[in-house]
Amino acid sequence: MTTRLKIWFLAARPKTLPAGIAPVVVASGLAFSEGVFDWFRALVCLFIALFFQIASNFANDYFDYFKGSDTPDRLGPKRAVSEGWVSPKAMLIATLSVLAVACILGIVLMIVVDWRLVFLGVAITVFALAYSGGKYPLSYHGWGDVSVLVFYGIVPVVFTYYVQAGVFSLDAFVCGLIVGFASINILVANNYRDYTTDLKANKRTTVVIFGKTFAEYFYLFNGFLSVLLTFYFLKKGFVFTVVLSSVYLLLHIKTWREMIRIGQGRELIPILGKTARNTLILSLSMLIGFLIGTVFPI
Repeated sequence: MTTRLKIWFLAARPKTLPAGIAPVVVASGLAFSEGVFDWFRALVCLFIALFFQIASNFANDYFDYFKGSDTPDRLGPKRAVSEGWVSPKAMLIATLSVLAVACILGIVLMIVVDWRLVFLGVAITVFALAYSGGKYPLSYHGWGDVSVLVFYGIVPVVFTYYVQAGVFSLDAFVCGLIVGFASINILVANNYRDYTTDLKANKRTTVVIFGKTFAEYFYLFNGFLSVLLTFYFLKKGFVFTVVLSSVYLLLHIKTWREMIRIGQGRELIPILGKTARNTLILSLSMLIGFLIGTVFPI
């Protein structure tokens, strides 16, 4: 991998990308269980989710640099703009370019499925930029966790299911909540690590607003709530969807205990990656549960 390619690879924050993959995996598993799975539409949704997330990560890199939250004291992985690896102009162009690719893919779905998906595309694009940009950046005013629940949980799951099934579903909404609450922990792990520098930069994350002790129990609660919500599918006969989620819960508790044991410092850096891994494992567990429940109904 060339140095330039490696810089852009790191700027995309690959350890966070499971948050974009998980919703599509779960929604597609649900669609398969109902006999409406469409591999082409699911694949397009996957690429849209990944490109939008990468664009959001690029935008964060760009806007956080100008807002002063990416200081030399920051404990997390290096940021491309603040380190001088990429110019602000290049990062802005990259952000808009990746958003453009995602929008082009969205147009494909509009043509194939429903023209009204244009409104969804506009909403997601605005979110990708408004999360850390604009006069009222969501991540700087305590709305990060809600944003993740909506745009990395409910919205991608519900609409990935919709483009395959052609209808909205309560089952898809519950799946969105499951993925969303697990994905919130990726943000919590990030903000828990960056508590001190965020406080200095007046970046009012929920960790800064309510404190690190709150964040520790919030993290633990989100994981348990995700698994608890899987019990909704027992009445649908998907026993293994619930059973396999226990694998995620064990990993979740282990990661949580490691996070609070470390407490602060650079040793917290791997927690974000492990949390993202756990979220992906939860989505794959649900997928396998849906597949087993469909082939071997109980």
